[in-house]
Amino acid sequence: MRLRYGMNPHQQAAPAEPVQPGRWPLRVVNGEPSLINLLDALNAWQLVREAHRATGRVAAASFKHVSPAGAALAGPVDPAVTEPYGIDPASLDETAAAYLRARDADPKSSYGDLVALSHPVSPRLAELLGGLVSDGIVAPGYEPGAVARLSRKKGGRFLVLEADPAVEPPVEETRELLGLRLTQQRDTTELTPALLGGALPPAAEADALLGLAVLRYTQSNSVCYLHDGVAVGIGAGQQSRVDCTRLAGAKTDSWWLRRHPAVRALAFREEVRRQDRVNWRIRYLDGDLTADEQQRFAAALTAAADPLGPADRAAWLARLSGVTFVSDGALPFRDNVDHAHRHGAAAIVEPGGSVRSAEVAAACAELGITLVRTGLRLFHH
Repeated sequence: MRLRYGMNPHQQAAPAEPVQPGRWPLRVVNGEPSLINLLDALNAWQLVREAHRATGRVAAASFKHVSPAGAALAGPVDPAVTEPYGIDPASLDETAAAYLRARDADPKSSYGDLVALSHPVSPRLAELLGGLVSDGIVAPGYEPGAVARLSRKKGGRFLVLEADPAVEPPVEETRELLGLRLTQQRDTTELTPALLGGALPPAAEADALLGLAVLRYTQSNSVCYLHDGVAVGIGAGQQSRVDCTRLAGAKTDSWWLRRHPAVRALAFREEVRRQDRVNWRIRYLDGDLTADEQQRFAAALTAAADPLGPADRAAWLARLSGVTFVSDGALPFRDNVDHAHRHGAAAIVEPGGSVRSAEVAAACAELGITLVRTGLRLFHH
């Protein structure tokens, strides 16, 4: 498989070759991948495949820079997701619904993403992607007409990859750094309800299993908040776990605030692009528009935006509940619990094993949060 270039355009890349001769985990249907495209695709495909195995539902992910910006299971798509794109929710099938839910977790970061689906891509999803800014897609198959539609994106350069669900990787995996070859046993632990010990109701259990799949393929440290089959806030690659928790919590708040009537009522001029409408909603909620942005935001609207003050925000955020919080490593301090509680966490899932695990458990009991310890760490680097 020929690659356009390596990690950066100035780095040449040798052709990609399967470790097991003749056993390609995926093939190129259209376009030409870069090294990062393949890293995204290989990680994203494993995420959605394992999420489907764990939950039995169609799964989708939106990948950027070797971590998911969003991930979701198929389910109802609320109007706050479809309104910015002018889409009728009734027109969506399971693959299109799963992807829209995944992209809605952090639509600003999903700009130019690598899309992953656990099931064959429908013509409806292909049509939907035709109007979104994405760089490529990986899935185990494509229904008739889907590839032709996708291949027209980006002047014919849109990357279309087909994964082979029958290919299982070798027991050992190897990487090379600075002339040193590193080998380890692949993490083959199945993500099953048994890890959760029957402590969660069905909806939270599905969220927790999706969260475990998300974190297995997110750069560590990582945590995620989940609600109704959607990873609504993912924090990746932070050196401090509580920074991860706060970052993911801010994304969770943004996801929930985008459902506020004042945000949904923003009236944009007809010529404003769909992605710009999405981005303006997020920047409006950030509350720190620069002087230049304030002028451009006002010019993009047909009517002035309603003020959304601190009291209004707090009242709306207080309505968010039933969130499941999952961590790839042990929570080292109770501050993670306190922050998760601020963002509606009703359940926390973590490996356990910290020297302060008793303090973490006490904090969960104090705040009425169900604590589940899996004994399974999911670091990914």
